[in-house]
Amino acid sequence: MPGSDLTLLIEAARRAGEIATAHHGGPLDVRMKAHDNSPVTKADLAVNVALESFLRAARPDYGWLSEESPDTDDRLSAERVFVLDPIDGTRSYADGSDTWAHSIAVVEAGRPRTAVVYLPMKDRMYIATRGGGARLNGVPLRAAQTAEPDGASLLATRHSLDTQHWPGGVPDMHRSHRPSLAYRLCLVAEGRYDAMVTFRPAWEWDIAAGALIMAEAGATVTDPQGRSLHFNNRHPQTPGVLAANPTLHAALLKRML
Repeated sequence: MPGSDLTLLIEAARRAGEIATAHHGGPLDVRMKAHDNSPVTKADLAVNVALESFLRAARPDYGWLSEESPDTDDRLSAERVFVLDPIDGTRSYADGSDTWAHSIAVVEAGRPRTAVVYLPMKDRMYIATRGGGARLNGVPLRAAQTAEPDGASLLATRHSLDTQHWPGGVPDMHRSHRPSLAYRLCLVAEGRYDAMVTFRPAWEWDIAAGALIMAEAGATVTDPQGRSLHFNNRHPQTPGVLAANPTLHAALLKRML
């Protein structure tokens, strides 16, 4: 078995990619989940089964939090917890796009310590360890240093620029969008975009890995109130996400509060 958690997560992500790409473009048996009307495919479930078997065999003492597994209280008392989304961006996946990802993190004491976000159709492997920096396919990542909101590039849904979210004034930003929250975080970590925001509650499995990759690339990642993100909560959601370099993050936050 792989020795380090990072080596383990990289191997797990590659295995997930092989399964997901094998299903891609074929019949997916898409169903909508009753609790939130989000889609799930047979590929999501197949990847989840494979990841749980592989990761839990390697680290039987780690807790488990996955979008596609029943949640249990056992993880709350575990020292370390796998937090993952077998396929982040399922709608994109089902539509035949290539902007979906496998998002896998190890969380310790509420903070991600190891993270992998892998886009197999783009061959993009984002990795990070706490205190060890972030990389894309071996190349170190650094968030863009844009300081002012106006004119900056933003990854967000269209409704994220509604006036209700910006009492200090809606910034004049160039908005783009990607379905996968994990990928959005990584694109900002890579410096291809200046910031990302979502005001909707975000599931931990969508953002735990990307949050560490962002932080290790020199960015600040909080909720839209400026509060630090904590993971492995009893209810595994955060009240949105705001991520950018520290100067831009502060400027955006000022307009939100």
